[in-house]
This record gives sequence, C-alpha cells and structure tokens, in this order.
Amino acid sequence: MRGIIKFSWTPGLEAFSACLSLAQLISWGSVFYTFSLLMGPLERELGLTRAESSLAFSLALLADGLMAYPIGRWIDQGHERRVMAWGSAWVGLCLVAHSFVTSLAGFYAVWLALGVGLSATLYPPAFAVLTRRFPTDYRRAIIIMTFLGGLASTVFIPLSSWLITALGWRDALWVLALLHALVCVPLHAWLLKQAPASQRLDVPEQPVPASPPRPEPASPEFQQLLQSAPFLLLAGFLFLTAMVSSALSTHMVSLLEEAQLPPAWVIAVPAAIGAVQVLGRLLLFWFEKHLDVHAANLWIPCLVPLGLVFLIAGGLTQWAALMFVLFYGLGNGLNTIVRGTAVAQYVSRDHVGRLNGVLGLPMALGRAIAPWGLGLLWTTQNGYSIGLRWLLVAGILGVLALWLVQARSLTNKRRSL
Repeated sequence: MRGIIKFSWTPGLEAFSACLSLAQLISWGSVFYTFSLLMGPLERELGLTRAESSLAFSLALLADGLMAYPIGRWIDQGHERRVMAWGSAWVGLCLVAHSFVTSLAGFYAVWLALGVGLSATLYPPAFAVLTRRFPTDYRRAIIIMTFLGGLASTVFIPLSSWLITALGWRDALWVLALLHALVCVPLHAWLLKQAPASQRLDVPEQPVPASPPRPEPASPEFQQLLQSAPFLLLAGFLFLTAMVSSALSTHMVSLLEEAQLPPAWVIAVPAAIGAVQVLGRLLLFWFEKHLDVHAANLWIPCLVPLGLVFLIAGGLTQWAALMFVLFYGLGNGLNTIVRGTAVAQYVSRDHVGRLNGVLGLPMALGRAIAPWGLGLLWTTQNGYSIGLRWLLVAGILGVLALWLVQARSLTNKRRSL
C-alpha cells in the first residue's frame, strides 16, 4: 500500500536525537559561526566597511525568519524529511556559490540564499521534529540533540580558521560545502524517512485518516493563541535574546582582535563558549528531573546579561573574557533549551511547528537587526563599547519578558482548572 514506508531499524529517542545533533553541528558551525572568520578577508578583498559586511549576515537571518512559518507548517504536515534534506543540499550549493563572490551585490545575494537554507536546517525545524516524534519526552530529546550542536563553535571556529589560513577563504568554502553533501543530506534523508503517522496529512489512498487533520492557521483556536499574552511576550523574549546572541556571534572575533588579545585567545574564546554551552546542557540533562522547570526557566536567561556585565566592566581583559565565556556560554547554551521548549510549555503543544514558525519572524528580526546594528554602532574612537551596552539593555528586557510569560501562562492555567 502506498504511504507505508518499511525500514529495518527505528532509532529511539537517544539515538535519533544524537544523529540529528551531528547535522546541527555542521549546519551551525559551517555557516553561522564561520561568518565571523570570513568578515576580515572579505572586507579586505572587496573593500567593505564593517557595517556593509555585517549586513550580509543580517539579510541571511531575515530570510531565515521569513521562511520560518512555511517551514514549520510543512513539518507539521509530515514533510520533515524533504524540508531538512533539501535544505542541507541547498546550503551546500550556496557555500559553493559563495566561493565565486566578487562583488557586494553577489555577497548579499548568496547570504540571502543561505538564510533560506538555514531556515530548514537549524534548531527551529529540528525542535519541531523532536516535539512531534516524542510528544511526552520532547524536552529530554531536545537537550540530547543540543549536546553536539552546542559544540559547533568549538569545532568549527578552529577548523574554519585553519581552512581559511591553509586554503584561502574561497577553497575553504568548498570543503564546508562537502560536509553538507556527504553528511547532512544523507543523514536527514535516512533519519527522517517516516514522519509520525498520526500527524501525516499527505498520505494518499487512506479512506479513513488515522486522526483528524490539524486545524489550519486561520482556525479560531490558532488565532486565539497568536493573540494571547504568553505568546506575544514570548515573541518579545525571543526577539531580544536573539539580538544579543547573533550580534555577539557575528562580531566576536573582531571584538577580541580589537581588544588586542593574543591571537590564540581570539580563537580560543569563541571556541570555548561552545564547550561551556555543552557543559551547561549536560548539567541540565543530569539534574532536570530534580529541578522545577519553571524555576530553571526563570533564572537561566539571567546568565547572558551577567556575562555581558563582566565583558563591559572588565574592559575586554583576559580575566573579563574568561568570566564572559563562563556566564554567557552557560546562559546561551541553556537558553536554547528554554527557547526550544517554551512554546509547548507556555502556549500550546498541539501547534508547536506553526507557532514556532510564526515566532521565527520576530526571532529573525532580532537576529537580523543586531549584527548590522552593532556594526553601525562601532566607531574608531569607542570600538564596540556603545553597542555592548545596548546589548546589555536588550538582555535585561528579554529576561523580564520571559518572567511575564511564565506569570501570565501559569495564571491562565489556574483559571482554567
């Protein structure tokens, strides 16, 4: 019968999440974290300003956000295999195209295209996949998946730096593209070969569906969720925290070089952030059953602003960089878990793919504005000092927004009892 796919082995939660994590490691590392290493060579070769080079990454993140809703809807309809496998293939092709860039227009065009690919391959679609496949234990599945994904900067900042130095930035992009073609595409094609049967909308020749189709976005229930206070406040939290993380990731190498830290530190600091992220996720994995979820979500986001306080107050010295790595790394790593589970915990578990898709737009706007904005705030006199202070304000406001999300959501649940 058509629509039934037979295969010899179905990976369980741990194996499935770990396999998906390998693709996340490559997707984040080869594109998101490699951009900061490409900024310098591209600025010198194409004669770009800091704001011009930063805008390319902002365009990619904007395209990512604009595609987030259709990607989430396609995953809710059971097309996760096509979305993530073709997304990985598209990213690989874009990296090859990037190696031929000779103009500012071409630079912007290739990063817009990369943003489309990222929308189908990074954490948001993977979170939706895990939530649908493991509805009763999705939080644990997400934590496992983010272990290896959290090492993306630890692996790829040294690796990409070495490739750029040894081969030049154009040939280095070919190597990164091969990783997508040889690892990510076949991994997604094999791992996602059967969506959960109860949520497939595209299975033909079934006279009686296994379950009724999910409501369309225009349904009253979905519209009510979009207008609820927890959802709107969550959008604010994602917007503000995305600003902080994307701005720092994009400019981290340049920021450390400007502080005249030793070259080894310039590579080690952003690489160490990934290792600390994974340490935080390991601690959460071990102790999650002994922690109150809401209490953990209350204090985890505070770590990122605390890391920025050390970075600003310490004047970018080595000790300040170490404290920043510790607090920002822990906070950024654990915030990924908060972002990945907040929709299901505080808004709705039934529409998580499409809700995450809608939330992708404010998140992408925050991620898109911040790299370009931080580049605009950079001056030869003050460097990044003004921009870092604005990022601290954004981080604090993001924490307050999540606190309000919890308060409103728990109040609504008490009223419904």
